[in-house]
Amino acid sequence: MSDRTFQADVVVAGGGLAGIVTAFELLEHGKSVVLIDKDTQDRFGGLARESFGALHLIGTTHQRRMGIADSADLAFRDWERVAHWGPEDEWPRRWARLYCDRSLDLIAAFVEQKGVQFLPMVNWAERGLLQPANSVPRFHIAWGTGHEIVHRVVLALDAHPRRESLQVVFDAEVSEVEVTAGRATAVVGRFMDGSGTFRAAGEHIVIASGGICGGDMSKLRANWYKPWGEPPKILLNGAHRYADGLLHDKVAALGANVTHLDKQWHYAAGVFHPAKRRPYDGLSLVPPRSALWLNALGERIGPMPLVGYTDTRYLVESILRQPGQYTWQVLNRKIALKELAVSGCDFMTAFRYKKKLLLLENLAFGDKALVDRLIAECPDDFVVGQTLPDLVAGMNRRGLDGLQVNLETVQAAIAEYDAQIDRGEVYFTDEQLRRLQHFRRYRADRLRLCKNQKILDPAAGPLIAIREFILARKSMGGIQTDMQCRALRADGTPLPGLYAVGEAAGFGGGGIHGLGSLEGTFLGSCILTGRVAGRAIAGAPS
Repeated sequence: MSDRTFQADVVVAGGGLAGIVTAFELLEHGKSVVLIDKDTQDRFGGLARESFGALHLIGTTHQRRMGIADSADLAFRDWERVAHWGPEDEWPRRWARLYCDRSLDLIAAFVEQKGVQFLPMVNWAERGLLQPANSVPRFHIAWGTGHEIVHRVVLALDAHPRRESLQVVFDAEVSEVEVTAGRATAVVGRFMDGSGTFRAAGEHIVIASGGICGGDMSKLRANWYKPWGEPPKILLNGAHRYADGLLHDKVAALGANVTHLDKQWHYAAGVFHPAKRRPYDGLSLVPPRSALWLNALGERIGPMPLVGYTDTRYLVESILRQPGQYTWQVLNRKIALKELAVSGCDFMTAFRYKKKLLLLENLAFGDKALVDRLIAECPDDFVVGQTLPDLVAGMNRRGLDGLQVNLETVQAAIAEYDAQIDRGEVYFTDEQLRRLQHFRRYRADRLRLCKNQKILDPAAGPLIAIREFILARKSMGGIQTDMQCRALRADGTPLPGLYAVGEAAGFGGGGIHGLGSLEGTFLGSCILTGRVAGRAIAGAPS
């Protein structure tokens, strides 16, 4: 017997962005909703509220204003190129096609109607390294970061004319899905404070509980992508603290087809989070592109140099083959001021708090507050030295598993790089320098990228070295769904009454991204699947 009971037309298990959007859409179409979130009320919105808050959008007015010609067909070709779907991935393909066709009305219009604004400069993430990825810029940064997106959607939810038809239950863990006569009819669970249990019943059950990458790292490791070999001993946690895959297991036991859990999206430039909120708590840096990327021995990683904004999966794969499976980026203060950023809202003050003058100041003179804060608060991963020998000595005090950086090796790599800059652009043969030249031809990148900056430039010091680890972020597989977000069995038939959205559904179809992401597609897919599910359950056209 449960201590508390709830009843509504629809029960949504999970209060991240996908769950919130689903609830809003259901209210829009006359349904009553119980939304159950394991987290506290102040964390409503899940990982999305901590994110940098960018959306992958196609054919926007911002693109047209910048002279960017884009189309759904071009975007889908790019998506397909990085996804590497197999012949069995028909549902992921169809979801990706829907995203490309409907990003304006189902995603962009939804948040803009809630008051979210985008920066006028469209950024160009994931350009591709060995093959093209995003053929054109599509990375639309929300003014106010992911926190603003969640804040605006929650405000709209609370102000909805049918708000009385919504019950939100916080601090409550869903642990089981009940099935009656072959149909999902309820969820049961416990309150996190130990005050008892609950049961929530409805005609439809929506799983919006996130992925497998944050709450239980053992599950992530058990589903590690086998071609990568063994996962690193130090794997930083940059996902949501309750992303434990519990409901993946529960619905799989009911017959739902859970696919592609080994398809995971990790970042290459993680450092230990100064807040230390949990074991191996990680902070994801946006890696400075003018820095030299070295392995734990001080060797420049190659033959293709590692450069951010190109192919994140390639960066991760390359680092996993290096000694110790961690790396160093070596740069100077001038580069750090211009190029260093954090993939999250809390450290990006100008973006998070919408301070236009501060943003302009940072673009003109560099983000001094951010660089100084990271150096002060992450002393194990940030090393500062006035000379290269001093820097290497500091790096070696932080070496792991007995691995030590060789001073002569680092010196030779930097000398070769700096010498090419001295010779002039016409003589660049270094692939990193050639890519940086290309990046600077796009005006949004030119604002955040040094021009031919030498590492050992005395006027640009002091020197900085950043120790970086692989940081776990997203699981790209999940509960397989059809185009109505209905959870599917292995034979392709739907499980009556059961739906999945957001990361729990692999962002659509059990793996909309395949192997790779074009970035900005995670938040976008949460909005897309939430809206589609709400409309499908209500019988409204999408």
